[in-house]
Amino acid sequence: MSTVFASQTLGKVNWDFAGAKTVFSTHGIHPYPAKYIPQIPASLIQELSDPGERIGDIFCGSGTTLVEALSLGRHAVGVDANPLACLISEAKTVRLTAEDRQSLEGIVTRAKALASEISVTTSGLFAGREGFVSNAPRPESEALTFWFEPFVIEELAQALSWCDALPTETANKVARVSLSAIIVAVSKQDSDTRYVRRDKNIPPGETLRRFARSLANTIEAISEFNRALTPELCCDIHHANLLTKPDIGTVDLVVCSPPYPNAYSYHLYHMTRMLWLGMDQPKFKREEIGSHRKYSSRSQNGATAETFRSEMDVIFDWLRAHLRENRYACLVVGNSTIRGETVDNAQLLADVAKGRGFREVARLNRNMQETKKAFNPAHGRIKTEQIVILQNAPGVRA
Repeated sequence: MSTVFASQTLGKVNWDFAGAKTVFSTHGIHPYPAKYIPQIPASLIQELSDPGERIGDIFCGSGTTLVEALSLGRHAVGVDANPLACLISEAKTVRLTAEDRQSLEGIVTRAKALASEISVTTSGLFAGREGFVSNAPRPESEALTFWFEPFVIEELAQALSWCDALPTETANKVARVSLSAIIVAVSKQDSDTRYVRRDKNIPPGETLRRFARSLANTIEAISEFNRALTPELCCDIHHANLLTKPDIGTVDLVVCSPPYPNAYSYHLYHMTRMLWLGMDQPKFKREEIGSHRKYSSRSQNGATAETFRSEMDVIFDWLRAHLRENRYACLVVGNSTIRGETVDNAQLLADVAKGRGFREVARLNRNMQETKKAFNPAHGRIKTEQIVILQNAPGVRA
């Protein structure tokens, strides 16, 4: 690939992608708020890299960039401090064997059968009978009874036991992601973007029925994705805090969406999923960059724009060593509101990057669709974003 920046080509792209289909391939197998649409990384990858090169997403989230990189014939590497994000990214980019698919389809059949049995024995003439009780283990936490109906807990525990009994790590990840995908929907948590309780009138058997449907759809999506992939392509996922400067090797292009400080708290809204999957949610809470909880704190130690600036300074210093010389880092970001003040995150990132040897070569604007990238309501709906494109320019220092 030429290191001459393709500004004219990228300038002709309508970055709004209004009306574009965004749920295809494996992109829709698990809900994940505030993710960007696949067309953004796809366009940047096509213009700024060549087939066979290695694309990095250092805030990989649910793996949108990774899926698009593989689909376009590139290798991929992702990093995220969120263990759930890493699991989702792994499942979206995994290779299923025939044996894996057979094992997973067996769980679909068992879940459907048990769901039907539970529905029959708790309705109609059989109403009032003792409900289904699973012998499977479940997390020891008072949060379970706070967020879930007792019969939902039993069905989730049974489904999780089937996942954990699968013979391969690959199949286990796919099944666990399929289970995770329904957990908020069958809980009393209002939604992925609203952390309040409400009754949802989930009937007995419905949790297993939803799990079966989620797993069946995931199997089909991954199988379709696999059929289109070049066999030698690989994807590496690193569960790591960027501030610890993990070794991910060298990449030819970075395409990512850094956190908008004060916009969202993944550790909070994914808490019930992490609980069921045995993930260390308190650790991720401490490490999460940009968390709304940290930035909304009015305490003396509450995070500020300078907190975000200092964290990104460490990250750009690290990135300088992992992105090849003269190659590009593309960051999709919008403004934040911190303590009543608007923070221009695009300019903040550009300034910090300049101090670490990067040169800004373009800044592209896009309008967001009303239904996309919802954040915490208190932060307000973000309507515009900017794509900041930086070059790792040798010898450049502020």
